[in-house]
Amino acid sequence: MIPQDTVNLILDTARIEDVVSDFVTLKRRGASYVACCPFHNEKTPSFHVSPVKGIYKCFGCGKAGNAVGFVMDHERFSYVEALRYLASKYHIEIVEKEESAEEIAARQRTESLMLVSEFAQKFFSSNLDTPEGKSLARAYCRTRGMEESTVAEFGIGWAPSGRTAFYDAAKKEGYKDEYLLDSGLCLKYDDGRIVDRFHDRLMFPIHSLSGRVVAFSGRTLRSDGTVAKYVNSPETSIYIKGKSLFGIALAKSEISRLDKCYLAEGNVDVVSMNQAGFKNVIASCGTALTVEQIRIIRRFTENITVMYDGDEAGIHAALRAIGMLLKEGLNVKVLLFPDGDDPDSFCRKHSYEQVKDFIAENEQDFLDYMADRTPQSDKHDPVKRAAMINDIADTIAQIPDAVKRTVYLDMASSKFGVDSSILFERIRTRRNAMLSDEALQMQRSQRREAASLPAEEQDIPYYSTPTPSGPVEEKPIVGKAEQDLLYFLLTHGTDTLDFDVDSDFYSSENDKPTVADFIRASVEADGDGLYNSAYRLVYEAYMNHYDEGKTQDEIVNALLSSEDRTLAGISAQLSIEKYQLTVKNFVEALTTTSSWLTSYVPKALLYYTERKIEDKLVRLRDSLKDSSSLGDQTEVLTMIVKLQNAQRVAKIKLGREKNNI
Repeated sequence: MIPQDTVNLILDTARIEDVVSDFVTLKRRGASYVACCPFHNEKTPSFHVSPVKGIYKCFGCGKAGNAVGFVMDHERFSYVEALRYLASKYHIEIVEKEESAEEIAARQRTESLMLVSEFAQKFFSSNLDTPEGKSLARAYCRTRGMEESTVAEFGIGWAPSGRTAFYDAAKKEGYKDEYLLDSGLCLKYDDGRIVDRFHDRLMFPIHSLSGRVVAFSGRTLRSDGTVAKYVNSPETSIYIKGKSLFGIALAKSEISRLDKCYLAEGNVDVVSMNQAGFKNVIASCGTALTVEQIRIIRRFTENITVMYDGDEAGIHAALRAIGMLLKEGLNVKVLLFPDGDDPDSFCRKHSYEQVKDFIAENEQDFLDYMADRTPQSDKHDPVKRAAMINDIADTIAQIPDAVKRTVYLDMASSKFGVDSSILFERIRTRRNAMLSDEALQMQRSQRREAASLPAEEQDIPYYSTPTPSGPVEEKPIVGKAEQDLLYFLLTHGTDTLDFDVDSDFYSSENDKPTVADFIRASVEADGDGLYNSAYRLVYEAYMNHYDEGKTQDEIVNALLSSEDRTLAGISAQLSIEKYQLTVKNFVEALTTTSSWLTSYVPKALLYYTERKIEDKLVRLRDSLKDSSSLGDQTEVLTMIVKLQNAQRVAKIKLGREKNNI
């Protein structure tokens, strides 16, 4: 058995557009890619690849899934064989073993730490509305120009000044000391007392790529210098600083759509730029930029602009980041703000258009940035000038793409008046030394065994016969309605339904159901569940993950990565935004997502109810043919009339039939 940690690593590493492009020529279209489908003959591209969702989907033949699914479908591999193929592609070692009791316990412990962190975020957010939170935290946010919607979007909160406020609240909710301490949220003194790590601070939650809270950064609001400006969570089993990026969960979609990422230094920089309209901004989590962080960014774009402060520390950090980013294949630009400004202060002083124009006019290619950072006096000193040119040549040497290296070599040669052959020799020597060092390091590490892959079947054509656009439906009458319900689950299942007070579905201000809970209450009310087995499979799998407390992204990723291809295929098909609802398309609604959900989730359930009634009517009408006695026929006819009346009421509510009563 492939360990789950290894499976997760493979799934996290595999980029759908990277995997698909090994077999298909992709062309970018907005935030996605398109191509002619490899699974059926076509002249007009209907095959779409979404890097943000990690999904491929053909709107011609219906094939859909994630990177594992594509390899399975295209190469006729089993689930395990597809995982092995991807592991080999990304040089991931697979050491198979049975999951021990200790590993099961470790997995459960990880989930417990996640739940504690998420409780902490809710606790800190709720404290914004206490007298202390209002007078200190909310007042500070207002002075920094943070709108309430921005504070809510980032989950910013307040850690009360009391040293055990969070601990007391967590214990009241039943959380164990073990997890409160291991998560880094609490500290234990030698005398046995347990206190909060964070107190009297503005709290910024740090999210995983999938959007779950894994750590915190607490900022003091004091200006007397008696305490550290920031206190950050320690590294834990769920939080590794070098593999985390502040704001990535919110920014990843926009980074992919714009094919551009802005890298700032601080949390507040990210918040301010996001509020100003720049949604593709992230920051490293209180640590110097790491290779792991860069590789996360590269999953969404190869274009990055570094926005570090213009002081000596900022320049040093920027120069270090440039080399690392170039080495990982990114296209790097650098932006310095005017003296005394950083992204936060600059965005608060200027409009979106002004900031946008400033970035466009002032972001520099890394080569110009490195040259401009050299003092003017040093440029006339032969020794210092040579050192600067050598530094730039050494930086160019880190670029993996030979064409890019050549272009930058020519630019440097022209800019500094140095013969290109001399620069070429410097770059070649430096690159060879770098590659030699990497090879030695690789030799010291454990040799990875190449994954054993089955021989390719020669008699199978490179494309297969088009498959139906959906699974076999035992009950086609309710099939479309069940697809609608699954669509809402797979796209908005964990969203809250905020019904108006005068709505029939309003319960109380403190009792707002999620989309998943609302749908489940209706679907399971009669004990039938979904009628079609394929859709029921997806429904039950979703609810199992939902009940485990997973986030929406985690649930959908788990379904897409399922070994069951029916489950993964339906999940991919119905989680894509291009799927059109029977009740009405969101685009036509011209409303907010929240309002749209409160309107159309109940309508989808009503449509589902009406379709179930129709299915029963069909069966009753068929049973009339087999009824021999007048009594049986009368009873069936009576049931038909009742169901027809109920169906008519449902159709009137759906607007599909006029009420002439």
